[in-house]
Amino acid sequence: MTTAASLLEQAFTPVTDMIRQYAVERAAHPALILDERRVSYAELDAMTDRFAASLQRDGFGPGDAIALCAAGSIDYAVAFLGSLRAGVAVAPLAPSSTAAGLLGMIGNAQARLLFLDAEVSAALAPHAEQLRKLGTRRVRLDSGAAPSEAPLADWLAGPGARPQPVAIQPEWPFNIIYSSGTTGTPKGIVQSHGMRWSYAKRAGGAVYSPEAVTLVSTPLYSNTTLVSFFPALTFGGTVVLMPKFDAKRYLDLAQQHRVTHSMLVPVQYQRLMAHPDFDRYDLSSFQAKFCTSSPFAAKVKADVLRRWPGRLTEYYGMTEGGGSCELRAHDFPDKLHTVGRPVEGHDIRLIDDQGREVPHGEAGEVVGHSATMMSGYHREPGKTADAEWYDPAGKRFIRTGDMGRFDADGFLTLLDRKKDMIISGGFNVYPSDLESELREHPDVGDVAVVGVPSDAWGETPVGFVVAREGAGASEAELLSWINARLGKTQRLAALHYVESLPRSAIGKVLKRELRDGYGKRL
Repeated sequence: MTTAASLLEQAFTPVTDMIRQYAVERAAHPALILDERRVSYAELDAMTDRFAASLQRDGFGPGDAIALCAAGSIDYAVAFLGSLRAGVAVAPLAPSSTAAGLLGMIGNAQARLLFLDAEVSAALAPHAEQLRKLGTRRVRLDSGAAPSEAPLADWLAGPGARPQPVAIQPEWPFNIIYSSGTTGTPKGIVQSHGMRWSYAKRAGGAVYSPEAVTLVSTPLYSNTTLVSFFPALTFGGTVVLMPKFDAKRYLDLAQQHRVTHSMLVPVQYQRLMAHPDFDRYDLSSFQAKFCTSSPFAAKVKADVLRRWPGRLTEYYGMTEGGGSCELRAHDFPDKLHTVGRPVEGHDIRLIDDQGREVPHGEAGEVVGHSATMMSGYHREPGKTADAEWYDPAGKRFIRTGDMGRFDADGFLTLLDRKKDMIISGGFNVYPSDLESELREHPDVGDVAVVGVPSDAWGETPVGFVVAREGAGASEAELLSWINARLGKTQRLAALHYVESLPRSAIGKVLKRELRDGYGKRL
């Protein structure tokens, strides 16, 4: 007899097969919650069937892709799951992308269907001819479809529609996630069904359970979200969707739904811990909190451990996969400056500019190998090759572009993105070291350091600081304070207060914008 437990024991089970099984075993249990709307597993399974049947009616099947570009919603989640059930890969795109960027990604994915909302519809309205040339039809997930768009209700097959069964293979593309494009043209990262299953089992087995309530407050197009969203459903729990993050709203939802699990990015933790009413909320239901996506300051980790119940785990890795590290902060409070040790079964190494492994204790570029590696960049074999490194035995690794160093206990300390490292007067200067020192000043709320061109030194570091409320130090005073604490080769050439740091939708500081903006100041 097939059960959810037996499916979880298999070497590979499609995620949507797990949902179908839960529709039998726990039909009334809530799978998705958004505001006042609740969708049970039985309802989610039927909605997934209806969406998959609609795709098959339109000639979509294995080898095809659709694009999703909208704010998070229950219909967005159903579109994702319905596509997977039909064997169709999903390209989840960031609504914040430029129209040109969206067109490029849709074209690269060869997506003949685009599911979008009002915001994206308005951005793409002047580009209808380009979409027509790409052969891409548009379906609106929200109300108010334009004449060139089909309303979702009209596009869907009738209630009760069921698709033809598709035997999903582990090597088939699950999704095509596009890199942020902060350093150039976004690349489509192809992840397989087998990779997603492997991650869900690893992340879920000892963490999620059928009674887990997971609050999702990061965008559904982000891999940061998907590494929490899919394991939560794979193990039969409940996902509470929060399309747009707000600290008070997050705390309200966490208390209301007795949330047990949540994946957040560092800037969200900062805003939550700084909320004046944080300590008034009952967060005792939390069992596990996770963090990934960008550098997580040790001081903030310590504050979370002190004031927020439940375990805190930081993951370090890339959407491309490769190797991951895990820091169980609650178990290793003396290692908060690190990103932890390699996950079991993950091979993490450090290499120099010539591709040679560096001796233990020395800095190098982080490369990783695991079962959770991307298949490659979509239709970009050259860029795929550039992202790979092979050891002398021929083992394939993914290059991260991050610089790091292992300590004596095997914990990895990240130094910086290789491209963000500053070479000043022939010396390597790591911005993260300078940022850590600046955070020690009581007037500093947030900070980023970038390298800018210098006639004398080639590059020189410049700091950008978001002041805490009530800060009294002037720019000159703060500059003097930090330079007195730094080595001669590290000292900042300038420091500027800014209202906020430019960030991506998942909280990564856009350092290129800071560098470009500084150039315009001169």
